Amino acid sequence: MSKMLTTVEDVFTMLDTMLQDNRSFNWDTFYSNRERNVPFFVNKPDENLVHYLEHQMVPKGNILDLGCGPGRNAIYLAKNGFTVDALDSSQEAIVWAREQAAENEAAVNFLQGNMFQLELKNKFYDVVYDSGCLHHIAPHRRISYLELLNKVLKPKGFYALTCFVEGGDLGGSELSDIEVYRERSLHGGLGFTEEKLKNIFKNFKIIQMRRMIQVPDTEPVFGVSGLWTALFQKKE
Repeated sequence: MSKMLTTVEDVFTMLDTMLQDNRSFNWDTFYSNRERNVPFFVNKPDENLVHYLEHQMVPKGNILDLGCGPGRNAIYLAKNGFTVDALDSSQEAIVWAREQAAENEAAVNFLQGNMFQLELKNKFYDVVYDSGCLHHIAPHRRISYLELLNKVLKPKGFYALTCFVEGGDLGGSELSDIEVYRERSLHGGLGFTEEKLKNIFKNFKIIQMRRMIQVPDTEPVFGVSGLWTALFQKKE
Protein backbone atom coordinates (compact mmCIF):
# COMPACT_ATOMS: atom_id res chain seq x y z
CA MET A 1 0.00 0.00 0.00
CA SER A 2 1.69 3.17 -1.25
CA LYS A 3 -1.06 5.77 -0.89
CA MET A 4 -1.11 8.30 1.91
CA LEU A 5 -3.27 7.58 4.93
CA THR A 6 -6.00 10.21 4.97
CA THR A 7 -9.04 8.35 6.34
CA VAL A 8 -9.84 5.78 9.00
CA GLU A 9 -10.63 3.28 6.24
CA ASP A 10 -7.14 3.84 4.82
CA VAL A 11 -5.67 2.84 8.18
CA PHE A 12 -7.93 -0.21 8.40
CA THR A 13 -6.98 -1.29 4.87
CA MET A 14 -3.29 -0.94 5.74
CA LEU A 15 -3.75 -3.12 8.83
CA ASP A 16 -5.72 -5.67 6.77
CA THR A 17 -2.81 -5.85 4.35
CA MET A 18 -0.26 -6.23 7.15
CA LEU A 19 -2.05 -9.31 8.46
CA GLN A 20 -2.80 -10.80 5.03
CA ASP A 21 0.80 -10.52 3.88
CA ASN A 22 1.88 -12.92 6.61
CA ARG A 23 -0.96 -15.38 6.09
CA SER A 24 -0.74 -18.51 3.98
CA PHE A 25 -4.25 -19.72 4.89
CA ASN A 26 -6.94 -19.48 2.22
CA TRP A 27 -10.66 -20.07 2.81
CA ASP A 28 -11.32 -21.28 -0.74
CA THR A 29 -8.62 -23.93 -0.32
CA PHE A 30 -10.08 -24.84 3.07
CA TYR A 31 -13.59 -25.41 1.67
CA SER A 32 -12.43 -27.11 -1.53
CA ASN A 33 -11.85 -30.42 0.30
CA ARG A 34 -15.31 -31.37 1.55
CA GLU A 35 -14.02 -34.61 3.07
CA ARG A 36 -11.79 -32.71 5.47
CA ASN A 37 -12.25 -33.75 9.11
CA VAL A 38 -13.76 -30.46 10.30
CA PRO A 39 -16.41 -30.48 13.06
CA PHE A 40 -18.78 -28.08 11.31
CA PHE A 41 -18.64 -29.82 7.93
CA VAL A 42 -22.00 -31.38 8.77
CA ASN A 43 -25.44 -30.33 7.59
CA LYS A 44 -26.75 -29.70 11.11
CA PRO A 45 -27.75 -26.41 12.76
CA ASP A 46 -26.07 -25.13 15.92
CA GLU A 47 -27.71 -26.44 19.09
CA ASN A 48 -28.02 -22.93 20.51
CA LEU A 49 -29.75 -21.68 17.35
CA VAL A 50 -32.29 -24.50 17.59
CA HIS A 51 -32.76 -23.59 21.27
CA TYR A 52 -33.54 -19.96 20.38
CA LEU A 53 -36.19 -20.99 17.88
CA GLU A 54 -37.77 -23.72 19.97
CA HIS A 55 -38.08 -21.35 22.94
CA GLN A 56 -39.26 -18.45 20.74
CA MET A 57 -36.34 -16.27 21.87
CA VAL A 58 -36.01 -14.60 18.46
CA PRO A 59 -38.78 -13.48 16.09
CA LYS A 60 -39.23 -15.05 12.67
CA GLY A 61 -38.49 -12.56 9.91
CA ASN A 62 -35.48 -11.38 7.94
CA ILE A 63 -32.15 -12.81 9.06
CA LEU A 64 -28.54 -12.27 7.97
CA ASP A 65 -26.17 -15.22 8.43
CA LEU A 66 -22.59 -13.88 8.58
CA GLY A 67 -19.85 -16.32 7.61
CA CYS A 68 -22.37 -18.96 6.56
CA GLY A 69 -19.81 -21.52 5.31
CA PRO A 70 -21.55 -24.51 3.66
CA GLY A 71 -24.92 -23.10 4.71
CA ARG A 72 -26.02 -25.49 7.45
CA ASN A 73 -27.58 -22.80 9.69
CA ALA A 74 -28.99 -20.81 6.77
CA ILE A 75 -30.75 -23.90 5.45
CA TYR A 76 -32.25 -24.67 8.86
CA LEU A 77 -33.48 -21.08 9.22
CA ALA A 78 -35.03 -21.03 5.73
CA LYS A 79 -36.87 -24.29 6.40
CA ASN A 80 -38.21 -22.80 9.64
CA GLY A 81 -39.86 -19.75 8.18
CA PHE A 82 -37.09 -17.13 7.97
CA THR A 83 -36.20 -15.01 4.95
CA VAL A 84 -32.46 -15.64 4.81
CA ASP A 85 -29.53 -13.72 3.39
CA ALA A 86 -26.34 -15.74 3.94
CA LEU A 87 -22.90 -14.27 3.38
CA ASP A 88 -19.42 -15.73 3.13
CA SER A 89 -16.12 -14.47 1.73
CA SER A 90 -15.30 -17.86 0.17
CA GLN A 91 -16.61 -18.69 -3.29
CA GLU A 92 -16.04 -22.40 -2.60
CA ALA A 93 -18.20 -22.19 0.54
CA ILE A 94 -21.01 -20.45 -1.35
CA VAL A 95 -20.96 -23.04 -4.16
CA TRP A 96 -21.23 -25.82 -1.58
CA ALA A 97 -23.96 -23.98 0.34
CA ARG A 98 -26.07 -23.46 -2.78
CA GLU A 99 -25.79 -27.16 -3.64
CA GLN A 100 -26.91 -28.17 -0.14
CA ALA A 101 -29.76 -25.65 -0.16
CA ALA A 102 -31.01 -27.06 -3.47
CA GLU A 103 -30.82 -30.62 -2.13
CA ASN A 104 -32.81 -29.56 0.93
CA GLU A 105 -35.29 -27.43 -1.06
CA ALA A 106 -34.42 -24.40 1.06
CA ALA A 107 -34.76 -20.88 -0.33
CA VAL A 108 -31.66 -18.95 0.74
CA ASN A 109 -30.17 -15.84 -0.85
CA PHE A 110 -26.43 -16.58 -0.75
CA LEU A 111 -23.96 -13.71 -1.16
CA GLN A 112 -20.22 -13.94 -1.69
CA GLY A 113 -17.83 -11.18 -0.70
CA ASN A 114 -16.35 -9.05 2.06
CA MET A 115 -18.99 -8.18 4.65
CA PHE A 116 -17.51 -4.71 5.03
CA GLN A 117 -17.72 -3.96 1.30
CA LEU A 118 -21.00 -5.54 0.19
CA GLU A 119 -23.85 -3.09 -0.09
CA LEU A 120 -26.47 -4.00 2.52
CA LYS A 121 -27.64 -0.51 3.49
CA ASN A 122 -31.17 -1.08 2.17
CA LYS A 123 -31.55 -4.31 4.15
CA PHE A 124 -32.91 -4.32 7.69
CA TYR A 125 -32.87 -7.52 9.67
CA ASP A 126 -34.78 -8.84 12.65
CA VAL A 127 -31.83 -11.12 13.47
CA VAL A 128 -28.13 -11.32 12.59
CA TYR A 129 -26.47 -14.68 13.23
CA ASP A 130 -22.72 -15.29 13.33
CA SER A 131 -21.45 -18.82 13.77
CA GLY A 132 -17.66 -18.73 13.79
CA CYS A 133 -16.99 -15.46 11.98
CA LEU A 134 -16.14 -13.02 14.78
CA HIS A 135 -13.06 -14.89 15.99
CA HIS A 136 -11.48 -14.61 12.52
CA ILE A 137 -11.85 -10.82 12.45
CA ALA A 138 -8.81 -8.70 13.32
CA PRO A 139 -9.18 -6.37 16.34
CA HIS A 140 -9.37 -3.16 14.28
CA ARG A 141 -12.21 -4.61 12.20
CA ARG A 142 -14.40 -5.06 15.27
CA ILE A 143 -15.18 -1.38 14.83
CA SER A 144 -16.42 -2.07 11.28
CA TYR A 145 -18.26 -5.16 12.54
CA LEU A 146 -20.17 -3.22 15.20
CA GLU A 147 -20.99 -0.49 12.68
CA LEU A 148 -22.40 -3.18 10.36
CA LEU A 149 -24.58 -4.63 13.13
CA ASN A 150 -25.93 -1.22 14.08
CA LYS A 151 -26.62 -0.38 10.42
CA VAL A 152 -28.50 -3.53 9.41
CA LEU A 153 -30.28 -4.53 12.62
CA LYS A 154 -33.76 -3.18 13.21
CA PRO A 155 -34.39 -1.38 16.52
CA LYS A 156 -34.63 -4.04 19.24
CA GLY A 157 -33.33 -6.61 16.72
CA PHE A 158 -31.37 -9.65 17.88
CA TYR A 159 -27.74 -10.59 17.33
CA ALA A 160 -26.48 -14.10 18.11
CA LEU A 161 -23.07 -15.69 17.77
CA THR A 162 -20.82 -18.60 18.51
CA CYS A 163 -17.09 -17.99 18.91
CA PHE A 164 -13.93 -19.55 20.29
CA VAL A 165 -13.38 -19.77 24.02
CA GLU A 166 -9.99 -18.34 24.90
CA GLY A 167 -7.60 -21.30 25.11
CA GLY A 168 -10.46 -23.67 24.27
CA ASP A 169 -10.48 -27.18 22.81
CA LEU A 170 -11.04 -26.02 19.23
CA GLY A 171 -8.48 -23.23 19.29
CA GLY A 172 -9.01 -19.74 20.55
CA SER A 173 -5.73 -17.86 20.65
CA GLU A 174 -4.95 -16.07 23.91
CA LEU A 175 -3.14 -13.25 22.08
CA SER A 176 -3.92 -9.75 23.23
CA ASP A 177 -5.02 -7.28 20.57
CA ILE A 178 -1.61 -5.59 20.45
CA GLU A 179 0.14 -8.95 20.12
CA VAL A 180 -1.88 -9.67 16.97
CA TYR A 181 -0.11 -6.79 15.24
CA ARG A 182 3.29 -7.52 16.73
CA GLU A 183 3.10 -11.06 15.39
CA ARG A 184 1.01 -10.18 12.33
CA SER A 185 -1.22 -13.18 12.93
CA LEU A 186 -4.48 -14.22 14.60
CA HIS A 187 -2.94 -17.66 15.27
CA GLY A 188 -5.91 -19.42 13.68
CA GLY A 189 -8.59 -17.40 15.42
CA LEU A 190 -8.90 -15.28 18.54
CA GLY A 191 -10.40 -16.66 21.73
CA PHE A 192 -12.72 -14.71 23.98
CA THR A 193 -13.65 -14.63 27.64
CA GLU A 194 -17.08 -13.73 28.95
CA GLU A 195 -15.67 -10.39 30.10
CA LYS A 196 -14.25 -9.61 26.64
CA LEU A 197 -17.56 -10.38 24.91
CA LYS A 198 -19.47 -8.22 27.36
CA ASN A 199 -17.03 -5.39 26.71
CA ILE A 200 -17.23 -5.65 22.91
CA PHE A 201 -21.04 -5.76 22.94
CA LYS A 202 -21.54 -3.41 25.88
CA ASN A 203 -24.14 -1.40 23.96
CA PHE A 204 -26.32 -4.48 23.50
CA LYS A 205 -28.63 -6.11 26.01
CA ILE A 206 -27.52 -9.62 27.00
CA ILE A 207 -30.34 -12.14 26.63
CA GLN A 208 -28.24 -15.27 27.16
CA MET A 209 -24.55 -16.14 27.28
CA ARG A 210 -23.27 -19.68 27.86
CA ARG A 211 -20.91 -22.34 26.58
CA MET A 212 -22.09 -24.45 23.68
CA ILE A 213 -23.39 -27.85 24.79
CA GLN A 214 -21.41 -30.88 23.63
CA VAL A 215 -23.81 -32.98 21.56
CA PRO A 216 -23.30 -36.60 20.37
CA ASP A 217 -22.72 -37.04 16.64
CA THR A 218 -25.95 -39.05 16.42
CA GLU A 219 -28.07 -36.00 17.31
CA PRO A 220 -29.63 -33.78 14.61
CA VAL A 221 -27.90 -30.65 15.92
CA PHE A 222 -24.29 -29.48 16.06
CA GLY A 223 -22.72 -28.88 19.46
CA VAL A 224 -19.09 -28.92 20.56
CA SER A 225 -17.28 -27.69 23.64
CA GLY A 226 -14.82 -24.88 23.28
CA LEU A 227 -17.31 -22.35 21.94
CA TRP A 228 -19.23 -19.50 23.49
CA THR A 229 -22.83 -18.93 22.48
CA ALA A 230 -24.48 -15.59 23.08
CA LEU A 231 -27.72 -13.85 22.24
CA PHE A 232 -27.93 -10.06 22.42
CA GLN A 233 -30.63 -7.51 21.66
CA LYS A 234 -30.03 -4.11 20.10
CA LYS A 235 -31.09 -1.27 22.36
CA GLU A 236 -33.44 1.40 21.06
